[in-house]
Amino acid sequence: MSKKFVTAAALALPLALLLAGCAGGSTDSAGTAGGGEPDVVRIGVVGAGDPYWETYKEAAATEGIEVELVDFSEYTQPNPALSAGELDLNQFQHIIYLATYNVNSDDDLEPIGATAIYPLGLYSTQYDDVADIPEGATVAVPNDESNQARGLLVLQSAGLIELKDGGSTLSTVADVLPESRVQVEALDAAFTATSLPDVAAAIINNDFIADAGLEPSDAIAQDDPSDPNAVPYVNIFAAKAEDADNPTYQKLVELYQSTQSVLDGVQEASGGTAVFVKTSAADLKTSLQDVEEDIRANQ
Repeated sequence: MSKKFVTAAALALPLALLLAGCAGGSTDSAGTAGGGEPDVVRIGVVGAGDPYWETYKEAAATEGIEVELVDFSEYTQPNPALSAGELDLNQFQHIIYLATYNVNSDDDLEPIGATAIYPLGLYSTQYDDVADIPEGATVAVPNDESNQARGLLVLQSAGLIELKDGGSTLSTVADVLPESRVQVEALDAAFTATSLPDVAAAIINNDFIADAGLEPSDAIAQDDPSDPNAVPYVNIFAAKAEDADNPTYQKLVELYQSTQSVLDGVQEASGGTAVFVKTSAADLKTSLQDVEEDIRANQ
């Protein structure tokens, strides 16, 4: 993903806040849109400088909702800020990231709407097709928790490896079975792209595709956003549990999903990698609960 869209590699980032503006208390004005003074909804994001956010704010204003963006430089901050009441919503993460946060922080933040999936791809500068990768070759994957598992599932789908018990969102390199066609090496996500001269192929986060002189269309394999198993990787709007049914917040999700100029801007910012989805809040919540249970079971 582009840095505007969360990757689990960010779990390891230091707790650094870009703007001091989030130190204020929660707004109390978020109610039903459209009457009297505009509602003010504070949304935490990573990458508020992307032009589509201004387009989004304008779309919200036409519905009587004033959106204030709170920009963070690190992915570790928007969830604690939301939990503390410094934000009303955030939009930067996928289900797995939220599940990991909730379990580790004993929190109950909830997804209230979907935005997009950003497929994770396998790239090579030596081979044009997965079938050409020789047996015993080395393939690199990111070493962070959820992107490593996701990358391994891509390799399994491509027929390059077999995973213990069929694999899961918590799989690691240790789960790669000996009968697999290739060997797998876990590297820091920032180094998978630069490792391409030394490995047969690598799973590369969208953040780092350009570092290797590649385009998203150069991927020789990637995960399928239409697969039900991809739901944990859907990026979301998140709210506190008690605010999940707030009609203003639901309207903001609808505006994001239906405003073409916003979607066009997101697609441009993502380098053409975004696959927009409208997975229901109920299905997102079910996926969150399932991932949380898996995480707890493996602690």
